[in-house]
Amino acid sequence: MASLRVPEVTAPIQDSERLRKAFQGFGTDEEAVIFVLGHRNANQRKKIRETYQQLYKESLIDRLHSELSGDFRNAVILWTTDPPERDAKLANTALKAKIKGIKELQVLVEIACASSPNHLMAVRQAYCARFDCSLEEDIASNVYKPLSKLLVGLVSSYRYDKEVVDPDAVMLEAARLHEAINKKELDHDDIIWILSTRNIFHLRATFASYKQLYGNALEQDIKNCGTGDLESLLNVIVWCIDCPERHFAKVIRDSIVGLGTDEDSLTRAIVTRAEIDLLKVRVEYATMYKSSLEDGVAGDTSGDYERFLMTLLGKII
Repeated sequence: MASLRVPEVTAPIQDSERLRKAFQGFGTDEEAVIFVLGHRNANQRKKIRETYQQLYKESLIDRLHSELSGDFRNAVILWTTDPPERDAKLANTALKAKIKGIKELQVLVEIACASSPNHLMAVRQAYCARFDCSLEEDIASNVYKPLSKLLVGLVSSYRYDKEVVDPDAVMLEAARLHEAINKKELDHDDIIWILSTRNIFHLRATFASYKQLYGNALEQDIKNCGTGDLESLLNVIVWCIDCPERHFAKVIRDSIVGLGTDEDSLTRAIVTRAEIDLLKVRVEYATMYKSSLEDGVAGDTSGDYERFLMTLLGKII
């Protein structure tokens, strides 16, 4: 359930001309940039990038970088970039951060567990093309064990994407998860194999079976093992698989609550989910926090940045 509002018919030549006009003269017409790019899906934005390059012999991304500024520029460029390349850049930024806590590493989990198998494959290809090494190599060399072991397993998988569930395997694997968690062996091969290879529908059935068999939700038993990074990362994985809209609602909430705003996390959550399930995220946010996601975002942002995020949220500004 995407939140993006897109016209049925678009004309990439006219869109490119309108953007070019927005860049010319004194200052930039930010409203025109939002009107065009904020109402185009990934395929339409790709055609605009290609057409703009053909017409004006310059990169649209480069021009946006020179014309815009601040959080608004970051959000527009992230949105305009091809999704696989965008996520490859997000993954690389997370891996090259000086401090790689759960806030950074959850970006990799989102790409691996809250995206389609084909998208994950495209991200891995884009990563190799842009950074001259594989995503798996960079995880292994930049993230400490056992987190790297878990993350490599996730990003290197190619899950079956149809709704197929094996009831017998569900119960058996719920038992294997319970046994490993009881022993506090959270990096056990069984946990990594189950979480990184089974299809999403099978895993959701396994999580439900776990709760039915053992009384606690899987994430609660993981929490009971401790408060370290491994426990936290495993719970991000469970959330991204079981209910990605709940995970992204939490990411947005965490980005706007407390001292200051985490614009990078806020932008990432809205930009990457606007064409997937942002309507569900809005509903989940209201259920979890008894308030409107739109009101929360509006209260912590302003100007063109606020207007652009609201456009992706499907609000008419």
